[in-house]
Amino acid sequence: MQNGQEHLTYCTNVHKGETWEDVFNILQTDLLAVRQAVAPMESFGVGLRLSGQALASASEPPALDTMKQYLADNDLYVFTLNAFPYGPFHGTRVKQDVYLPDWRDEERLRYTNASADYLANFLPENMKGSVSTAPGCFRTNVASEQTVADMASRFVRSAAHLVDLHRTTGKRIALAIEPEPSCFLETTNEAIAFFKDFLFGSTAVAELSRLCGLPRGEAETALRTHLGLCLDLCHAAVEYEEPAETYAALRAAGISVTKMQVSAGLRLTEVSRETPSLLSPFDDGVYLHQVIERRGKMINRYPDLADAFAALKNADDDSDREWRIHYHVPLFLADLEPFSSTQDFVCEALALHRLQPISSHLEVETYTWGVLPPTFRTAGLVPSIAREIEWVRQQLQA
Repeated sequence: MQNGQEHLTYCTNVHKGETWEDVFNILQTDLLAVRQAVAPMESFGVGLRLSGQALASASEPPALDTMKQYLADNDLYVFTLNAFPYGPFHGTRVKQDVYLPDWRDEERLRYTNASADYLANFLPENMKGSVSTAPGCFRTNVASEQTVADMASRFVRSAAHLVDLHRTTGKRIALAIEPEPSCFLETTNEAIAFFKDFLFGSTAVAELSRLCGLPRGEAETALRTHLGLCLDLCHAAVEYEEPAETYAALRAAGISVTKMQVSAGLRLTEVSRETPSLLSPFDDGVYLHQVIERRGKMINRYPDLADAFAALKNADDDSDREWRIHYHVPLFLADLEPFSSTQDFVCEALALHRLQPISSHLEVETYTWGVLPPTFRTAGLVPSIAREIEWVRQQLQA
């Protein structure tokens, strides 16, 4: 849905679909059902996710023509692509493989550029587009400063591709780098430092200037135009960030929030020896559920639930602990007895956004419906997605 220059949708990565045939079927069924529930009389923006396999098939001329006609016939438009998960994303063990190929690999650059090319086919005139992507790599895969420099160079080369794409098509698309727990870029502050030192610094400006034949001043502007952040509200809340501070820091650094993913995580204000058994229904074996523990002023990070469980078992005591867990839970549920969610963070972030917009692309992204414990999965997928979108719209209109 569109409100002025702001677009609100959900990401189709909530559906199981790794081939183009699967994705196109989703667009013809579930997506239309969601649209009918939340915006039956409006143009509806699609937050599309295409795996590497699906993208290759979708980019063939017959599929492109079919997609263009389908969007026109149904008053749909595509303004954002989620190019974070490259491989299978549902029904199989994903864990840290979700980042592969990561930004150490040329295939990640090729896939990202191809995603932008695909989006350019459908992005309406005079509308900005976004492609969200992984935050570099899983943190333990950073071997040296050279690894960081190599990843930064690929981000800059992707920006160069987006500059050329704008020249040839007139479509302006920006990359949205998404910080995530346990990754090379984990927090907003880490992302700001990386942008300042590696993506907006003199080396990056010189590289883009050379690649695109731009004067250095124009090259710096182009980097800031085509490289931005995907701010996932679950990730930021899990890291104990504060919305007002996060927004202020990004604005002060001149980093655009190309996309904001509206999502909530699990929150445990009291942790005890019984916590692992209570959380066991959430230990699905599919996704990585990073745990950030706060004890007073000390922060401890665990890459998955099993690591947090082991640390708790071996701890001298279990007092004065709070856990926030990277597990996307329904936005409309503040209480997941005996736990809670980070919904209050989302409410505050959206309230601040309502007063002074931080991004024009808002995307609901609760991709865990298929593994969510049955207690919290009391309705079907389509009505649940629709309820989330309506909840966000109410927050934006409050």
